Parts: sequence; structure tokens; C-alpha cells
Amino acid sequence: MDALNSAAWRSTLMDRIRREALPPEKLSHQARLYQLTKEIAQNLGKPVDDDILFAAAWVHDLGVFLGHRPDDPEQLKHWNSTAYTLAHAGQVLVDCGFTPEKIPAVLECIRTHEAYGDPATLEGIILRDADLLEQLGAVAVMRTTAKIAQDTRFITFADAAQSLARALETVPGEIRLPPAIELARPRIESLRRFLESLREEAGGLLA
Repeated sequence: MDALNSAAWRSTLMDRIRREALPPEKLSHQARLYQLTKEIAQNLGKPVDDDILFAAAWVHDLGVFLGHRPDDPEQLKHWNSTAYTLAHAGQVLVDCGFTPEKIPAVLECIRTHEAYGDPATLEGIILRDADLLEQLGAVAVMRTTAKIAQDTRFITFADAAQSLARALETVPGEIRLPPAIELARPRIESLRRFLESLREEAGGLLA
């Protein structure tokens, strides 16, 4: 794929996700995720397919957007957003002009991008590490608190705080690549300080 065509499909895909990323705060995660994949990849010293990383980062959360996920709260409790994305992302990429031959590699990255995933490709490991980094630090606080009253898992402030505490305890050990581990260090400390301050200020009365 030449540079011109690459720029064209990337622009088309970004425009598509900008329209569909609802609520609006969902959008910036895609751009940050791709930026993190670039930071991780450039410090690995190994060949990485940036087209695959870009496509996967921008389309991986299709199933969490309003208009794609169920509106009914009971259905949402059991919603598998990754399965939905895997079923629809290929057509989105085709519509945007992405190289069809690379779609299986993109879908494989998406399939294994969550914490419980076990990616077998380098691009998949990079994407998973980048997504884990988004669960740490100040950005994680913003993303989690934005879900209060929008996500069936987060009804109160306490729900959000418990989720962040679990992330601090479990996420760092899931990160695999050395560059991602280095990027995680300040995020871990930032989240730790936030949770300590929250406990002190709330005095056990967080709800």
C-alpha cells in the first residue's frame, strides 16, 4: 500500500469512528491507544506492522459505542463487546479502504486485546499492553469515573474506586513488553497516589 492510499484509509477510518464513538468521551481512547502502540513499538527494535496497529487501535472498541451495544441494562450486563466488534470490524475496515489481506491480523489483535487475552502476534501483544496502560494513571481515573451511571458495573463512586483499586493490583503484572513496563511505572504511582488521597478524603464515606 502506498503512502497516499494509507493516508486515505486512515483518515476515512478516523472519521468513521469519530461519528460512531458515543458517548463522546469514548473517542479519545482510540487516538491515545494508537499513540501508545507507537511508543511501545519504537523501543522494541523489531519490525512491526503499523497499519495493523492503527486499524486495530481505532476499531477495537466498536462494540462499546452507543448504537452498537444494547440499550437494555439487563442485556448490557451480559454483552460481549469484543465478539460484536470481531463480527463487524472487518466490514468497517473494508468500507474505509483498508487492505483486505491484513484484516485477519487486525481481528486477531482485537480478539486478544483484553487483559485475559493471550496474543500470539507481536502486534497483538503491543495492542494488549497499550490497552492495559490505559487502565492505569490519571487517564484511567477519568475513563472510569465517566462510566458512572452509564455502565451497569458503575453505579456509585465506590464502584469506580473499587475498579481502580483492582486495576492497580492486577494490571501491572499483566503487561509483557519491557517498553510498556517502563511506560507503566509513572502511571502506577499516579494511580496509587490518587487512591490514597481518595481514601483519606472520603473517610470511608464514598458512595
